[in-house]
Amino acid sequence: MARNKVIVGLALLTLAACGAPEGIGRDSTETLTSPATVIPLPREARRSPGELRLTEATTVQAGAYSEVVKREVEALRERTGLPLPIVEEAGDLLVESAADLPDESYRLSIDEEQVVLAAGDGAGAFYAFQTLSQLLPAAVATGGWVLPAMTVEDAPRFSYRGLHLDVGRHFFDVDFVKRYIDVMARFKLNRFHWHLTEDQGWRVEIDAYPRLTEVGAWRAESPVEKNLDPYVGDGTRHGGFYTKDEIREVVAYAADRFVTVIPEIEMPGHATAAIAAYPELGCTGEALEVSTTWGIHDTVFCPSETTFEFIDTVLAEVVELFPSQYIHIGADEVPKRQWEESELAQAVMEREGLADEEELQSWFIRRVEGILERHGRRLIGWDEILEGGLAPNATVMSWRGTKGGIEAARQGHDVIMTPVEHAYFDFYQGDAETEPLAMNWAGFAIDLARAYAFEPVPEELTEAQARHVLGPQGNVWTEYISTPEYVEYMAYPRALALAEVAWSPRGARDYDGFVERLRALLPLLDRMELSYRPLDP
Repeated sequence: MARNKVIVGLALLTLAACGAPEGIGRDSTETLTSPATVIPLPREARRSPGELRLTEATTVQAGAYSEVVKREVEALRERTGLPLPIVEEAGDLLVESAADLPDESYRLSIDEEQVVLAAGDGAGAFYAFQTLSQLLPAAVATGGWVLPAMTVEDAPRFSYRGLHLDVGRHFFDVDFVKRYIDVMARFKLNRFHWHLTEDQGWRVEIDAYPRLTEVGAWRAESPVEKNLDPYVGDGTRHGGFYTKDEIREVVAYAADRFVTVIPEIEMPGHATAAIAAYPELGCTGEALEVSTTWGIHDTVFCPSETTFEFIDTVLAEVVELFPSQYIHIGADEVPKRQWEESELAQAVMEREGLADEEELQSWFIRRVEGILERHGRRLIGWDEILEGGLAPNATVMSWRGTKGGIEAARQGHDVIMTPVEHAYFDFYQGDAETEPLAMNWAGFAIDLARAYAFEPVPEELTEAQARHVLGPQGNVWTEYISTPEYVEYMAYPRALALAEVAWSPRGARDYDGFVERLRALLPLLDRMELSYRPLDP
């Protein structure tokens, strides 16, 4: 008797075989048949006549990447209500290898008899399941769950597909951070940039410096909306931090979903919380309180040996927690006034032959890069690290437009593109009169169309230079975002536009088609209880 079969093929490739570049600058522009409910748009998809029904009789046979299969089959059970039992052999969902596929890629073939999912590695298998889940309709059809007959061959355009969350301005608990990671992973985003320290709060436990969390993790109050001049506070103490065990839990949870967690430890600016805990790290020695206001602060780490001992010790504990190749050190918005007035800073400049405070900043970053390299890690910084000269092996995160990324790529440095005009999801999404309070300092809103129009590879770059663009990232800063629901409202659906920018072939992207697929996918977002912004009519 013929049985409907779902064959899931998974391949373990050697490192030499998978060798996909970190970023690809120019890619093919295949004409695709758009799957009606899949985001991000696959590299290639072809619709065929017919359909396949999943029924109560469907079984699963797990082999390679069994942990991935078990987790994702459990998700399908919750989605469909079908038992999908795991059997040792002759299952309707079979696992087999396909050695021709590189990392993160997969192949999905559906006809009236079977479904074949082939993946190059565990990540590819995970992404294949996400596509399979999105292809299922929102409601049960008569006789079972229906999959359309089609063939999908898919691989990401960029290896770096990032989403950021600032927990320094407002703290969010572990359960929400895990949910944030889970949602981004379901749409094939794979780098979680965790902004852990700020003027307004230090969020990571450091054994050698307990006052960082005893003092630095808490502020007396927060501003009331935008009332900074004159300042009006809410009178409510705010704060929190993640223990080392909690961080390990988050990192492991993310790894199960093929998301790499990249921590950010801000320096030499945005350091008020750390200096409030340890005043000797500052240039003035004055006692400070954790900041209760937003914006750029004069407070910076002084370039003393005490400071570098602190940084070395802190980063040693950070790299023990985070296996990421990269550690982000911020290095943005560094006022120079305290260095200009500091005898110690001026003595360092004279000793090192530095012409000005911008060169002192570059010297500071190079010292930190050396510390990270001794720990076997690489440095990422915001594009201000270009000022005064770029550290030899630094990766630049370009936020003030794409100019910094272009300059860095031309110098042979890797780049992550996150320009404010497309990728800052703390900005208004529409008319400020009808939207919740949000950022608008740049003078424009970032609606869904603007987010989708983001092109990470500037035309000014040559083919060789373009290969330094590792990928794009969206940022969620939280000055005015104080609840989990509001984080999701600001991130989604704009993060889905980012996911398509990061994954799909440039020439295949079409905004109208994206919106059509997004509307069809809204029941799935509702099922996930995601607090997304409703689409405009």
